Amino acid sequence: MKNIFTFIILTFLITVSCSSTDESSDDQIIIDPIETSYFPPLTGDIWESTSSTNLQWDSQKLTDLNTFLETNETRAFIVLVNGKIIVEEYWNTDLNGQPFDKDSSWYWASAGKSLAATVVGIAQEEGYLNINDKTSDYIGNGWTNMPQDKEDLITIKNSLTQTTGIDYNVTNPDCTAPACFDYLADAGNQWYYHNGTYQVLHDVLESATGMTNNDYTAASINDKIGMDGQWTDTALFDNLFVSTARSAARFGLLTLNKGYWDGTSVLNDATYYDNMLNSSQAINPSYGYLWWLNGKNSVVFPGSTTSFNSSVTPSAPVDMVSALGKNGQFIDVVPSLNMVVIRMGNEPSGNLVPVIFHDEMWEKIMDVMER
Repeated sequence: MKNIFTFIILTFLITVSCSSTDESSDDQIIIDPIETSYFPPLTGDIWESTSSTNLQWDSQKLTDLNTFLETNETRAFIVLVNGKIIVEEYWNTDLNGQPFDKDSSWYWASAGKSLAATVVGIAQEEGYLNINDKTSDYIGNGWTNMPQDKEDLITIKNSLTQTTGIDYNVTNPDCTAPACFDYLADAGNQWYYHNGTYQVLHDVLESATGMTNNDYTAASINDKIGMDGQWTDTALFDNLFVSTARSAARFGLLTLNKGYWDGTSVLNDATYYDNMLNSSQAINPSYGYLWWLNGKNSVVFPGSTTSFNSSVTPSAPVDMVSALGKNGQFIDVVPSLNMVVIRMGNEPSGNLVPVIFHDEMWEKIMDVMER
């Protein structure tokens, strides 16, 4: 699996290095003037929209973008500007073989990590936990196979930033049994995209709040922004979030508006919000608290320990932050464009970690907006 990830990353970098950008171009990105975001009602199907033609977007290039998405196994694609729907398209079938539409649910995969990071921030704001506390303060000693003094170095923040120092050379990267958590480095001295150490956060949340992950997520976020969805366990994965594409768009809109929803504070801790969406450590500056950050000088991709001199998505705006999941689950938030972009679907082009596809998608989106 490690070789597969390395091949994907190298292919991505070759593609990026072979593409050219003309920084002196006179092309302009056409969007609405930035205004106070619209928020859809908490219940019902009403969601205001604006035609892409009103934004002077290129209709033929938008058609080309949609064709690209459809032929690459996309199920749902939504673009919001100022909170209003500009593009909403559905293709192919859902997990039950039925036509995919706005009421169809799909898995977020690792994009759910970013939701979990927001939930942790709310839990800290409400006094249930402190991310600088030892993980063992909440789930007890012996949750790893490490010497106790090394286990005691691991905080909640280390799981948020993928810097636990736990050995990632395991047969099952999703395993959370103590036997799967051996010492490799002191916490904070290593960055690696390790699903198992992320999963521990769900145990911490349940212990800290005394509620199930679904109950606390519903109370802290879902009910406040009208989002459906729930954490579910499957034969292969635990804590997999599943929702409609519109609910993913609601979460993106919440993030775009800095934790506020139509005047209601959902995540009011501005310090946590800022830290969540900025470089959390120096080893991989393209990673915040379980969010991917565009526009940085280097990135360490999943499945690798190598730092590459590239941003996550070179074709996208530099201020974009992304919740990214396996097989191309994307929640992209772009403050400079007041934009949220959602893509749900199966793996495009045979890539489990479709960084190239994500960049190609954004190249086409930017092309649609250029005049």
